[in-house]
Amino acid sequence: MTIEKTFAPGEIEARWYKYWEENGKFRPERPDAAPFTIVNPPPNVTGSLHIGHALDNTLQDIVIRYERLRGKDALWVVGTDHAGIATQMVVERQLEEKQDKRTNYSREDFIAKVWDWKAESGGQITRQLRRLGCSMDWSREQFTMDPHFTRAVVKVFVDLYNQGLIYRDKRLVNWDPKLKTAISDLEVETREVKGHFWRFKYPLADGATLADGRVYIEVATTRPETMLADMAVAVHPEDERYKSVIGKDIVQPITGRRFKVVADEHADPELGSGAVKITPGHDFNDFEVGKRAGIKPADMLNMFDAEAKVVQTADGLIPAEFLGLDRFDARKLVVERLKEQGFLIPHVSKDKDGEETQHDAEPRTIQTPFGDRGGVVIEPWLTDQWYVNAEELAKKPIEAVRSGAIEIVPKTWEKTFFNWMENIQPWCVSRQLWWGHRIPAWFDEDGNVFVAETEDEAQALAGNRKLTRDEDVLDTWFSSALWPFATLGWPNADAPLLKKHYPNDLCISGFDILFFWDARMAMQGMHFLGDVPWKRLYLHGLVRAADGQKMSKSKGNVVDPLGLIDKYGADALRFFMAAMESQGRDVKMDERRVEGYRNFATKLWNAARFCQSNGIEASRTIAAPAASLAVNRWIIAEVAATAQALEIAMAELRFDAYADAIYQFTWSRFCDWYLELIKPVLSEGGAGADETRTVAGWALDQILVMLHPVMPFVTEELWHALGDRGGHDLITAKWADVGAVDASASAEIDWLIRLVSEIRSSRTELGVPPGTKLPLHVRDCSPGTAARLDNNRAMIERLARIETISTDPAPAGGAAQIVVDEATYVLPLEGVIDLAAERIRLEKNAAAAEKERDSLAGRLGNPAFVDKAKPEAVEKARADHAEKSAEAERLRAALARLG
Repeated sequence: MTIEKTFAPGEIEARWYKYWEENGKFRPERPDAAPFTIVNPPPNVTGSLHIGHALDNTLQDIVIRYERLRGKDALWVVGTDHAGIATQMVVERQLEEKQDKRTNYSREDFIAKVWDWKAESGGQITRQLRRLGCSMDWSREQFTMDPHFTRAVVKVFVDLYNQGLIYRDKRLVNWDPKLKTAISDLEVETREVKGHFWRFKYPLADGATLADGRVYIEVATTRPETMLADMAVAVHPEDERYKSVIGKDIVQPITGRRFKVVADEHADPELGSGAVKITPGHDFNDFEVGKRAGIKPADMLNMFDAEAKVVQTADGLIPAEFLGLDRFDARKLVVERLKEQGFLIPHVSKDKDGEETQHDAEPRTIQTPFGDRGGVVIEPWLTDQWYVNAEELAKKPIEAVRSGAIEIVPKTWEKTFFNWMENIQPWCVSRQLWWGHRIPAWFDEDGNVFVAETEDEAQALAGNRKLTRDEDVLDTWFSSALWPFATLGWPNADAPLLKKHYPNDLCISGFDILFFWDARMAMQGMHFLGDVPWKRLYLHGLVRAADGQKMSKSKGNVVDPLGLIDKYGADALRFFMAAMESQGRDVKMDERRVEGYRNFATKLWNAARFCQSNGIEASRTIAAPAASLAVNRWIIAEVAATAQALEIAMAELRFDAYADAIYQFTWSRFCDWYLELIKPVLSEGGAGADETRTVAGWALDQILVMLHPVMPFVTEELWHALGDRGGHDLITAKWADVGAVDASASAEIDWLIRLVSEIRSSRTELGVPPGTKLPLHVRDCSPGTAARLDNNRAMIERLARIETISTDPAPAGGAAQIVVDEATYVLPLEGVIDLAAERIRLEKNAAAAEKERDSLAGRLGNPAFVDKAKPEAVEKARADHAEKSAEAERLRAALARLG
């Protein structure tokens, strides 16, 4: 087919993706091939493609397409996560719009509505991943609530319970009062909130006094409402101010509750009064202090219900006026009552004139925990929940990373991994939701628990006593931790995919889910299958706005990847993601670069059109063809060098290096030089032209193969446009096959390119009119250079606009002199340009560039600027300094050439 004049990615992308998917190209039948396996981080079934997904999935697709080209049985497992909280919220919001609510339905009826929603609206993101070009095995698409997956989840829970690694415990959890469920530490986001710091007097009981005669201890808090459940006051055991009252009773003023002054190193003598009120049922630090003080979790007081409204504590001491109040209303009333009773210690501030003013509290900016889904302040809450002994399960993954059985890339993330895993807390896996994997546990009327895979099995364990099933569901991350093996057929140990594709070869994820997902996959995989879930873990950064800020809807700097695809094509966005993915760094969004990579695709398109119009067609050989001309031997060597660079880049997971190598070869070596160098050969005809067409077709084929992992659509289109492939599609073609590199040809053409480039630069810098042909005089050249000049005379004359090449001395007068290797090349300029004016222009421009360079150097040498300016401002100054330095150097070199 004739390649169209204009490159239009939209139609090409839709057509080829449909073809690939419908014809099973994403997992061709290769039963005897070596396996290569990736599983995608399953996106939420409620999700839509955001720029982070675009980065993550582009990187995975590059790897899987590369390995497919190398003949592997490449499997990319795809699916979505049921996303318990997020999905339930979506359906509940739809009910609210109809003046309806979840509690108007039975659990079964509500879950049926969620399944209806999934069938109608879920999975939008999977359609969007297709737009990006992701070559996933859609024939094996999975969902974490599929029956086979649910069986795996239930088995894991029951087995861990029977092994003593899952247990029920009363502990503090992060409670979301809006969603009315526990959430994990990783689902809590800390925000800065304007708040207050109050100080109060707690009177000592039974006539006890401090060493200074005070009959009270001063305590301070940002959450006065929790005083209603206080159970101790802690002081440091070595704090001389309080040694006399350790073990003595103290009284909470509002409730009248008596409790002890306890010694605990949690109290810092240097902070405030050195005394800390302890509310073990509503603060994580206080919970630990309370346990050390001998208070059992079952005896810790709880003063909130599931909506964070005040309820009566077990000792019945909270005054009735507080009961039923929202926590923040209770806060105001506690302060009001303590102030009325004289227990509030005012905060005193001074103005610029030294005048004092009293306030109820000191204003403070407080780091406050919010639920990332519910969006309300999280309340530490004492409840009975199910926990996994994560400390035990973490041991094998820690050893796997230490031994190299799991390689983390970049290696710098190992320290973070070890720090978290070695200090890991029990994992709370129960959630108070309806949508999700219901916990396979049943209780009898006495509160005894029976854990089994089915209710019949639980009934048998209970001796046919009446049982009630646990209402809770499992944390979404509990089920997604099984993704690398449950998707392959586990718990059927003989499942063919499991036997061939576990462990997976690679996992690619954002660093932000290292502990959400990656670490937990390692725990479950090593525990249940006795082997690592994947051999390598690649952690990429975040995609940030152009100024380095995190993207958020509130800032209005979110970038829609689908909009970029509509505008520039998926290939351009994919190339941008690869080119900008430098290990250990975040990606800064830059739409101009996306546009630049669309231009790169257009450059390749036009090069293919040139080839087609000059009789250059699809290659008939995978191996490099025979070549006698130096320019053809050179391009074959360049293909070989590029293929080697790409293989090294992929082995090291250097996506930026891969993109850079194929970009430079395609744009500079092939399009800008090779196609220009062969034009005279093609126009002359004969055997040289035939050889050149064969080599050019082969080289262009290798570009399409090597570029395909990053830009699959334009490459597949051109692959078929250049000739009959005999039914072989590019997506399943064979990776570049190159022989030995011809060093002599490479050296000769590299010399030719350097010479032409230097002549062109000199002409431009010295203002020589583009159409003017100049004589070239060569002196001090070796016999080898003389032979090269003779071999490439026609190319030099055409590409450098040279009239004649001579070894005779140059005529007297002004001239430009260029040195390449041992030879000097002289371009006479008398009568061509105004030499005096040119010297003045170059001197002026060089001086201006040097002045700006030195000014920027001064700024960069000033610590006040480097340390205090915004990072992007410092980065720009460094880039500007490098640019002006290069400009000054270039102008001085041009001036020197004039003599």
